[in-house]
Amino acid sequence: MEYPAPEGLLSTAQELRMPFSDTVKYCILGISVALFLLALGILVWQSFRCCTETHNRIPRQGAVNSDPLYSAQKSRTVGNYLGAPSTRIENVSTEVRRLSRCLSSQADGGSEEQVNVKKVHGSLRFSIYYDQLQSQLVVTVLQVEGLVEPGQMCTLQPFVKLRLMWAGFEGVEVDDRTDDEGEGTAPVLWTVLQEWRTRIVKGSCNPLFGDQFSCIMQEGKGLHHINLRMEVRHFDKFSRHTVLGEVRVPLGQHNISYPLELQEDLKTPQKDLVGEVLLTLKFLPTSQRLEVGLLKVRTVLSENCSDAALNARISVQCNQCKMRYQKTSAVARSLVTVFNEVLMFTLPEFPLEQCKITVSLYETRTTGKSPKRLIGQLTLGKEKSSEDEHWSSMMHSVRQPIAKWHGLMI
Repeated sequence: MEYPAPEGLLSTAQELRMPFSDTVKYCILGISVALFLLALGILVWQSFRCCTETHNRIPRQGAVNSDPLYSAQKSRTVGNYLGAPSTRIENVSTEVRRLSRCLSSQADGGSEEQVNVKKVHGSLRFSIYYDQLQSQLVVTVLQVEGLVEPGQMCTLQPFVKLRLMWAGFEGVEVDDRTDDEGEGTAPVLWTVLQEWRTRIVKGSCNPLFGDQFSCIMQEGKGLHHINLRMEVRHFDKFSRHTVLGEVRVPLGQHNISYPLELQEDLKTPQKDLVGEVLLTLKFLPTSQRLEVGLLKVRTVLSENCSDAALNARISVQCNQCKMRYQKTSAVARSLVTVFNEVLMFTLPEFPLEQCKITVSLYETRTTGKSPKRLIGQLTLGKEKSSEDEHWSSMMHSVRQPIAKWHGLMI
């Protein structure tokens, strides 16, 4: 016997029905079916990619197993590990040397130490003019031509760095100086009066510059004591700039009272003696330590050095391992700047096959926020085939400080 449903339940069921028309319902159903098909398509595409990558990995594994190192020693283990990665045998010592060179070049990025090329190509075209009424020297860099041989691809980013060098006074005799003067002549100390740098021209073997530089010549500095040194360099933001060649122009040998245009071939870069440094070396074999003492620095003073200060950065590279550099305190610059500071380095391992000590001298200004300027550098130490005289004297007198003058070059 069936009983009729209460009237309250019928009204509640009618209220629960969706208040949408049939058109809206069919649209919602269509959107649901479309999303389902889209998800199914993505699943099929990912399955296809997985099968393709698996198919591509099988021939590589076969190529690895066909190598002579593997063909002689096949075993069941090789068959069990189908996804084993390929291996490559490298010379570890070669890789260590390469990484050490990269790290040393990155660590010395601020020292502006350049790497010279073996062959020098090209020429530099420039003009010089000296205005006698205003005592103004004007130098214009026009063009660099033929940096690489014909037929070679040019990937250079050349620029030109100019230095106005003034010959100061004669220096003391140092053993590690390299100059072209004859025997019996005292070395001449140079100082940098002005430094300029042209813009960078990317990807050109014959770059056009047209950059002009000028400066007021100070009284008492005749042109016959001034050389213009222009270096063509390759810019590298991740390493040290490479010197492609240089041109030196003694201003006293040319009549530059009128604009004079010259074109000179690039020559092998050479360094100039800009100062002398008195160093002490002391070796402590028991504690495996090396003490480097910076006593005095002798440089040429210019008239704008009243607020200048000097500080040195000393770095040691031993057995292809570069240790953290150390810096001295800043001392007011004078004709003979006295430091009297000793820096200690712990050597990593023995025997010492190679050890290089690099001293970089910088000039800073006590007033203002001008950037530091490299004055010069010197390098001494021991190589595998030769060693410096100062290093030899230190090793023959261990635990005793050995002092010696060294030339500061730039």
